[in-house]
Amino acid sequence: MSGRVFRRSTIADPPIAVDAHGSTIIDAAGRAYLDAAGGAIVVNVGHGRREIAAAMADQAGRLAYAHGSTFTTEPVEAYAREVADVLPVDDPAIYPVSGGSEAIETALKLARAYHLARGESGRATVIARWGSYHGNTLGALDLSGRRPLRRPYEPWLGRFRHVSAAYPYRAGDPGANALGSGHELAAELDRTIQQAGPDTVAAFVAEPIVGATLAAVVPPDDYWTAIAEVCRRHGVLLIADEVMTGFGRTGRWFGMDHWGLRPDILVAAKGATSGYWPFGFVAASERVHATTTAPGGSFVHGFTYSHAPIGAAVAREVLRILRDESLVAASAAKGERLQGLLRDRLADHPAVGDIRGRGLMVGVELVADRETRRPFPRAERVTESVVAGARERGVLLYSGTGSADGTDGDTILLGPPFVVTDDELIRIADATAQAVAVSAAPASASAPDRASGLP
Repeated sequence: MSGRVFRRSTIADPPIAVDAHGSTIIDAAGRAYLDAAGGAIVVNVGHGRREIAAAMADQAGRLAYAHGSTFTTEPVEAYAREVADVLPVDDPAIYPVSGGSEAIETALKLARAYHLARGESGRATVIARWGSYHGNTLGALDLSGRRPLRRPYEPWLGRFRHVSAAYPYRAGDPGANALGSGHELAAELDRTIQQAGPDTVAAFVAEPIVGATLAAVVPPDDYWTAIAEVCRRHGVLLIADEVMTGFGRTGRWFGMDHWGLRPDILVAAKGATSGYWPFGFVAASERVHATTTAPGGSFVHGFTYSHAPIGAAVAREVLRILRDESLVAASAAKGERLQGLLRDRLADHPAVGDIRGRGLMVGVELVADRETRRPFPRAERVTESVVAGARERGVLLYSGTGSADGTDGDTILLGPPFVVTDDELIRIADATAQAVAVSAAPASASAPDRASGLP
């Protein structure tokens, strides 16, 4: 019996990636792809960085593994000191893990441990938002408000509460569970906490700017200040999920920096190691850390590969590159350029409802009718067709579905490496516009025309 890979890809026979450099991935047939999605909005410093490979090899050659319950290591200690300078968290303590889902699970348990240490054992409820994504382990999936991912596993979910998405484009749309006013959203959170019982709510978890589920949706300007005030008033911990928005993706070091807020707990992964090593972490404020580690406190938790020295060594090198090459500022400037290029090509397209984002996290929402914001039916698989059309043109995009009502709603998310060149940005915009023109025909076009790829 021969072994095989249980593929994640929906492509019947995916190409074999063999090499990469800068913003380009090359397959076994020699074909080059411009990685306009940074994988899954992961790669920020670019593919093929030899200095990262060298840091990884050096650490592996000296010490590859030491269990975190017995040892600490120099890379982990050094990284905690160095990353603290860019984190929007007061005197942070870093708990390294192997990725975003593990980091979310860690943050949830840490919030619970914090309240237990304070003698508030009734605080077990966690509130998140519809239209969110926090990971695929069961706790993280339950927290997430991404209905297409939740649907198969609903019998196992239901511990957490959800409030409306901060989603101005679809505010008030039936089925979208979205509001567009920061005041309304904060008032809804306040009501939800009151209904649950303020002494039962442990934390509120949200992405500063929504990534995969809604494609770079930026909340109203007054949203985060109002939300933070509600959490403070009720003694609820504010947890910022910066797995996708962290490490320069939105043009600031972290998404929360756009509003000058400092959450109680911050979750990071993806860009922390730019895809070179499975790594993430939770950053706990001094208040949270001191409470859970003081006499009487206890944080019962751990993973085999938490506090990994190789992961920390890679993260240190990525952090150095981001700083030395001013790549966070590059993300801000290139993100504005990419949005401008997309608007030039797509702003008047009848199937493009919205173009949005911050930094090099840019979203395009596709609609069957711009006036009513009516989405394409899911059965037409418009976003998949756009992604396939761009891939045929050698450009990789990141798709999203269900944004409008949990089933219908097509989005495209772009997030190339911060080293992307201007010529590459033009190529990304051209390929995206061409794929949209072919695959997302106006609502007046017939379904057979759309299916055949006719504009």
